[in-house]
Amino acid sequence: MKVVVIGCTHAGTAAVVNIKENYPNSEVVIYEKNNNVSFLSCGIALNIGKVIDTTEKLFYSSPEALNCLGAQTKMQHEVLNIDFKNKKLSVKNLLTNEVFEDNYDKLVLTLGSWPIVPKFEGGTLDNIVLCKNYNHALNIIEKSKVAKNVVVIGAGYIGVELAEAFEMQGKNTTLIDAENRIMAKYLDKEFTDIAETEFKNKGVNIVLGQKVQKFEGTNTVEKVITDKGEYNADLVVLCIGFTPNTKLVQGKLETLPNGAIIIDEYMRTSEEDVFAAGDCCVVKYNPAKDTRYIPLATNAVRMGTLVGKNLIKPTLKYMGTQGTSGIKIYNKCIASTGLTEEVAKNTTNYNVGSVTIDENYRPEFMPTFEEAKVKLVFDKDSRKILGGQIISNIDLTQYMNTLSVVIQNEMTIEELAMTDFFFQPHFNKPWSLLNAVALKAL
Repeated sequence: MKVVVIGCTHAGTAAVVNIKENYPNSEVVIYEKNNNVSFLSCGIALNIGKVIDTTEKLFYSSPEALNCLGAQTKMQHEVLNIDFKNKKLSVKNLLTNEVFEDNYDKLVLTLGSWPIVPKFEGGTLDNIVLCKNYNHALNIIEKSKVAKNVVVIGAGYIGVELAEAFEMQGKNTTLIDAENRIMAKYLDKEFTDIAETEFKNKGVNIVLGQKVQKFEGTNTVEKVITDKGEYNADLVVLCIGFTPNTKLVQGKLETLPNGAIIIDEYMRTSEEDVFAAGDCCVVKYNPAKDTRYIPLATNAVRMGTLVGKNLIKPTLKYMGTQGTSGIKIYNKCIASTGLTEEVAKNTTNYNVGSVTIDENYRPEFMPTFEEAKVKLVFDKDSRKILGGQIISNIDLTQYMNTLSVVIQNEMTIEELAMTDFFFQPHFNKPWSLLNAVALKAL
């Protein structure tokens, strides 16, 4: 059995490892456009902020490691075309420009995603950069050494982490977003207000509700112009969002309008013997009971693993996702899972309810204790839990992993209120924070 894997970051690496483990006699060939694999881009901000001292530490595998498993890693090779009917590929060696054909028995598409780059006037000026891969990371770090005024465009997780990192390095930092709140997809206003205050207290210029119109400068960017103002910049990082990197299969496979490949619960595409996983795919989004495009490394490694389990026959189902995520902004530890109240009201037909508590996470007789803000989002009709958020000065983010399981298993607020959690004064109160917020919902 010959398996060809196109693209090799998180989903691709997980697929290759599991294919070789489950089918050691299979022939596995990897085609990757870049000269590296398995790069954790979520660590770029930590590298810029000097929390991690070298960019190389963000790799968790390598072409050599995959070769040791018995895979053939063909780096800097771009697949130009796929003939699904005849199971053939056209491939270009980017080092020699040689174009050749290859064939497969099973094909794995782990094409990943790419940053959204609108066609701004002045967008080709120097020092306007992206933040996605290893080479981007090196480029940002090099350019930021001399930059004084840094503008980050896009206030999702990557944007806010970069803004913090640049501020920590003493840069005049501006964070711009068209939304009226930072991290609006992940958190409701009572949580983003706290995060925004953290940034403002550190001197970061938060610019919200403004759309970037153009960039100005001679050869290098000097200003960012929005519909409401202008901001000095000698380095601009675009973090507007991501789109599936699926031009290769456009019009050949079933996809969402944005290009995300539609797969079933066994990672199979609309073509026989063709699997897909990771940021190029849709995911089953459990809280809303629909399919959405949610590019996360956690989804990617799960889906890649499932390709390895289901390559020959349907064996292990994809359970879907709650989109669980976490972030640390200065002293604030933040996590969320499922639907926010705002997103639930705007994108679903649920009769949405919510409650929020501000509660010390452990007994007040302890030498120290910290307050946590916890929110629960639920459907008033079915009583099922749809989402949750937490923020505190100490790390209580694992509560959202627990709540992710609660949502996946379609538990109600009554069930969560009475779920058994341990009590130990070092760690919590007799009523867990999740019990307490569910009790308030009752």
